[in-house]
Amino acid sequence: MHSESIRYLIVPGWQGSPEDHWQSHWQHSLPNSARVEQADWVTPRREDWVAALAEAIAADSTPVILIAHSLGCITVAHWAATAPVQSLRQVRGALLVAPADVERPACAPALRNFAPIPTDLLPFPSQVVSSDNDSAISAHRAVELARNWGAEAGILSGAGHINVKSGHQRWEQGFAYLYRLQSRLEHHARRTA
Repeated sequence: MHSESIRYLIVPGWQGSPEDHWQSHWQHSLPNSARVEQADWVTPRREDWVAALAEAIAADSTPVILIAHSLGCITVAHWAATAPVQSLRQVRGALLVAPADVERPACAPALRNFAPIPTDLLPFPSQVVSSDNDSAISAHRAVELARNWGAEAGILSGAGHINVKSGHQRWEQGFAYLYRLQSRLEHHARRTA
């Protein structure tokens, strides 16, 4: 893998990712990684979050792989639905972990302004990873979103929201999904070269 030529952009979800969250561990261990910082992690506004993601992608001309969690996944989908073609081309792929279903009846009111969830195909390879017991999304709904987005879907057994609360501090197993995504990207690059 040619990770030196790729920038990893961590896209946290609602309330951010604390130091013991796998996204924070990955940010410290992946080369060329940065985090999308939001002005307000507690009462997120879709427009602000999408703008912060756009700004983080545009901050450097290096190709990007997005590593999103929860509401961050929905932010990626909203960004991709409205971003200019040049920005979209900069994103090589996205790992979308435990996307939050902001359309579900039990969704926190603070997140409802992210609905409806875009159903457009993502213009870059992506991998959705979710769980069969995530309170933020059903496995069926996660597979449906992956299908809409043109993403591969992986459903883990008993992994909860794939966060600190569900025991996923370092989440070393998650790297397998990242490597799988990068292998697809490299295969695609060789085919089109």
